[in-house]
Amino acid sequence: MPAEYVPILILFGLAAVITAVMVGGSWLLGPRRPTPAKTAPYECGITPVGSARERFPVHFYLTAMLFIIFDVEIAFLYPFFVMVRDLPTEARGFVIGVATAFATLLIITFLYELKKGALEWEDPVEHRRLKAELKNQ
Repeated sequence: MPAEYVPILILFGLAAVITAVMVGGSWLLGPRRPTPAKTAPYECGITPVGSARERFPVHFYLTAMLFIIFDVEIAFLYPFFVMVRDLPTEARGFVIGVATAFATLLIITFLYELKKGALEWEDPVEHRRLKAELKNQ
């Protein structure tokens, strides 16, 4: 193992030890007398109103997943363009080709999501019904 990795291993080991000491100390020294007031759910000191099991529309989850997917893809493209400057001229074409293919897949995926209506917030069935009603008037 190269000597350059020893400080990183020490850092990870130290982080693991500190974490274990803090969690273990909290568990050992912390009081264990739950009361109804201590176990009651709250947010920012305010008693919650309504049920925590309320259903959210799928669009919120879909938007979050699409954001994460496209954000990660953009994060993968960034190193390509940073690295291109330092490459020999012969290799630049290949790297730019790979990045272009990746960006093309990204654009195709985005267009597919648009076509499927993943970013539309209204109910598709209700939207079609209203569109048909407007057409008939």
